Amino acid sequence: MANKAQQPPHLHLAEVTASQFLDIWKHFDADGNGYIEGKELESFFRELEMARKGAGVDPSNPTFREKMKEFMQKFDKNKDGRIEMSELAQILPTEENFLLCFREFVSSSAEFMVAWRRYDTDRSGYIEANELKGFLSDLLEKANRHYDDKKLQEYTQTILRMFDLNGDGKLGLSEMARLLPVQENFLLKFQGVKLTTEQFNAIFTFYDKDGNGYIDEQELDALLRDLYQNNKKDVDVNNLTGYKQSIMTLSDGGKLYRSELEIVLCREPIV
Repeated sequence: MANKAQQPPHLHLAEVTASQFLDIWKHFDADGNGYIEGKELESFFRELEMARKGAGVDPSNPTFREKMKEFMQKFDKNKDGRIEMSELAQILPTEENFLLCFREFVSSSAEFMVAWRRYDTDRSGYIEANELKGFLSDLLEKANRHYDDKKLQEYTQTILRMFDLNGDGKLGLSEMARLLPVQENFLLKFQGVKLTTEQFNAIFTFYDKDGNGYIDEQELDALLRDLYQNNKKDVDVNNLTGYKQSIMTLSDGGKLYRSELEIVLCREPIV
């Protein structure tokens, strides 16, 4: 049993702030892999039940397991048996939940990419930390949320704490996209097919038949189908169309350049 110094923060509160939400997330995502799963998930549910009931619970009790199963059926939107950040945002009572606010503003991955493109002006796959406040300010205004400078600063710092883990002042596209609803985050669909720089260069060159440095939508369709089949993933035509459209929002007049596709498919940006 955890001692007082290790007790999970804030679960007992009627509302949690953005920074308190992050404290909870970091406490239970103990290995920092972006999910609450396995023993982390059991610990989270046990502590949440204790906070709500004000009394201890017994994980070995069949009733506990049944409640946990019902809990996951309700909140585990993509049925992968673990909780992601956007799913946790649905579970916890929050004041002016900036995560849900984000999702009201960019309810689809295509809208997210359009918003991102506006700030990632050099198409590097990052926005600078000093641009983040403007990004969030636009988000809040479009969602018709009232905020003051203090609250905006809290949101900005919370996002930085979430994603700027190496302190380089940059925020990555794939990391920020974790704020999207799970079913809309097409970047998650490519987690199992991430390419090395060498693999990416080879596959882009193969589909860029004329060597002009970009591929079009038809070529992207063929590329994605091959990627899925090579990685033994079932191809859902409807989903594939959505992923393709989302990626094409990064294009320039229908031309998807190497650096733009790299953001989605490559593990690390090419330096």
